[in-house]
Amino acid sequence: MDLKVFLTTFCVIFLAELGDKTQLATLSFAAESKSPLAVFVGSAAALVLTSLLAVVLGAGLGRFIPGNYVKIGAGILFIILGVWMIFFPEAK
Repeated sequence: MDLKVFLTTFCVIFLAELGDKTQLATLSFAAESKSPLAVFVGSAAALVLTSLLAVVLGAGLGRFIPGNYVKIGAGILFIILGVWMIFFPEAK
Protein backbone atom coordinates (compact mmCIF):
# COMPACT_ATOMS: atom_id res chain seq x y z
CA MET A 1 0.00 0.00 0.00
CA ASP A 2 1.21 3.49 -0.85
CA LEU A 3 1.43 5.33 2.50
CA LYS A 4 1.54 8.78 0.87
CA VAL A 5 -1.68 8.11 -1.07
CA PHE A 6 -3.29 6.68 2.08
CA LEU A 7 -2.40 9.69 4.24
CA THR A 8 -3.37 12.21 1.57
CA THR A 9 -6.72 10.49 1.00
CA PHE A 10 -7.38 10.22 4.73
CA CYS A 11 -6.61 13.88 5.42
CA VAL A 12 -8.61 15.23 2.48
CA ILE A 13 -11.66 13.06 3.15
CA PHE A 14 -11.50 13.65 6.91
CA LEU A 15 -11.43 17.43 6.47
CA ALA A 16 -14.11 17.35 3.76
CA GLU A 17 -16.46 15.32 5.96
CA LEU A 18 -16.21 17.61 9.00
CA GLY A 19 -19.52 19.37 9.44
CA ASP A 20 -21.16 17.92 6.34
CA LYS A 21 -24.76 16.68 6.20
CA THR A 22 -23.73 13.08 6.88
CA GLN A 23 -21.88 13.97 10.06
CA LEU A 24 -24.73 16.19 11.25
CA ALA A 25 -27.27 13.44 10.55
CA THR A 26 -25.12 10.96 12.49
CA LEU A 27 -24.86 13.43 15.38
CA SER A 28 -28.64 13.81 15.36
CA PHE A 29 -29.22 10.03 15.32
CA ALA A 30 -26.77 9.56 18.19
CA ALA A 31 -28.46 12.29 20.24
CA GLU A 32 -31.86 10.64 19.81
CA SER A 33 -30.73 7.04 20.15
CA LYS A 34 -30.29 4.92 23.23
CA SER A 35 -27.68 2.93 21.28
CA PRO A 36 -24.84 5.17 20.12
CA LEU A 37 -22.77 2.10 19.21
CA ALA A 38 -25.45 1.04 16.72
CA VAL A 39 -25.45 4.55 15.25
CA PHE A 40 -21.65 4.46 14.95
CA VAL A 41 -21.59 1.02 13.31
CA GLY A 42 -24.45 1.91 10.96
CA SER A 43 -22.94 5.21 9.86
CA ALA A 44 -19.44 3.74 9.55
CA ALA A 45 -20.75 0.84 7.44
CA ALA A 46 -22.65 3.26 5.18
CA LEU A 47 -19.54 5.41 4.68
CA VAL A 48 -17.41 2.35 3.95
CA LEU A 49 -19.93 1.10 1.37
CA THR A 50 -20.22 4.47 -0.37
CA SER A 51 -16.43 4.76 -0.41
CA LEU A 52 -16.17 1.26 -1.89
CA LEU A 53 -18.62 2.19 -4.64
CA ALA A 54 -16.66 5.39 -5.36
CA VAL A 55 -13.34 3.51 -5.53
CA VAL A 56 -14.74 0.80 -7.81
CA LEU A 57 -16.36 3.37 -10.10
CA GLY A 58 -13.26 5.59 -10.08
CA ALA A 59 -10.93 2.70 -10.83
CA GLY A 60 -13.21 1.56 -13.65
CA LEU A 61 -13.44 5.04 -15.13
CA GLY A 62 -9.69 5.46 -14.75
CA ARG A 63 -9.12 2.57 -17.16
CA PHE A 64 -11.01 4.27 -19.97
CA ILE A 65 -10.89 7.99 -19.20
CA PRO A 66 -7.81 10.04 -18.22
CA GLY A 67 -7.77 11.06 -14.55
CA ASN A 68 -7.85 14.77 -15.25
CA TYR A 69 -11.10 14.34 -17.23
CA VAL A 70 -12.63 12.43 -14.30
CA LYS A 71 -11.63 15.30 -11.97
CA ILE A 72 -13.09 17.88 -14.35
CA GLY A 73 -16.30 15.86 -14.66
CA ALA A 74 -16.57 15.53 -10.88
CA GLY A 75 -16.03 19.28 -10.50
CA ILE A 76 -18.71 20.07 -13.06
CA LEU A 77 -21.11 17.68 -11.32
CA PHE A 78 -20.36 19.39 -7.99
CA ILE A 79 -21.16 22.79 -9.51
CA ILE A 80 -24.38 21.51 -11.10
CA LEU A 81 -25.54 19.97 -7.81
CA GLY A 82 -24.66 23.16 -5.92
CA VAL A 83 -26.62 25.33 -8.35
CA TRP A 84 -29.50 22.84 -8.22
CA MET A 85 -29.61 23.06 -4.39
CA ILE A 86 -29.51 26.87 -4.49
CA PHE A 87 -32.40 27.19 -6.94
CA PHE A 88 -34.40 24.13 -5.85
CA PRO A 89 -33.88 23.90 -2.06
CA GLU A 90 -36.90 21.63 -1.59
CA ALA A 91 -35.07 18.96 -3.65
CA LYS A 92 -32.51 18.48 -0.86
